[in-house]
Parts: sequence; structure tokens; C-alpha cells
Amino acid sequence: MNETLTLWRPCGPAELELVRASGWTAWPPRLPDQPIFYPVLNEEYATKIARDWNAPRAGVGYVTRFNLDGAFAQRYPVQQAGGRTILELWVPAEELDEFNDHIIGPIEVVAEYRRVADATG
Repeated sequence: MNETLTLWRPCGPAELELVRASGWTAWPPRLPDQPIFYPVLNEEYATKIARDWNAPRAGVGYVTRFNLDGAFAQRYPVQQAGGRTILELWVPAEELDEFNDHIIGPIEVVAEYRRVADATG
């Protein structure tokens, strides 16, 4: 049995709906202004993005988790995008179909964060 790498992906409702439409098996193609797909290597970082970025902008943010074939994952060096725990894989948009082919099992929603209304309504 191949080893797997567990990854997380923070996303908003539009992206999650496309994942749902795939049967929870694939990430949707990137938009023209999104040349990189970047899953993250830890749940805490994904939570911060979903809670502090996606939820305020889209009303709700989700943290998803999925497993990727470990041998395949090695083609993407871990990128440190800030502090020592802000770790991502940078997958070129044109490689996303092949990336999706190496997802093992379903993409799962593990947390949901809603925009907090301010005191003024």
C-alpha cells in the first residue's frame, strides 16, 4: 500500500460546491487569475484562512481534508509561505487534473466557519 500525505484546503462555498459536484473526488480547474492550486500541510493554517479570510468574504469558509499519493506528492516541494507552520504545496494549474487523479479517498469537510455579524447588524 502506498503511503499518503494528508493535506488540507480552505475554501469558500463556490469552490466547495464544485468539489461536491465532482462526487468529492476532485478540485475544480483554476480560474485564469489563479495559476497555482495550493493545498496546505496543516489544519491550523487551513483553519486560519477559512475563518479569517473565506468566511468574512463569502459568508462561510470551510476546511477540507484529503489524502494524496505520497510518492506523487514528492514532485511538489513544500513551500514555506510565511511563518514556519505556513506550509503549502504549489501545484501549477495545468497539472491539477493529474493531481486530482492521485487523490486517495474522498475530499472531506472537517470544519465550517460563518461570518460573525457585527453589533450594528
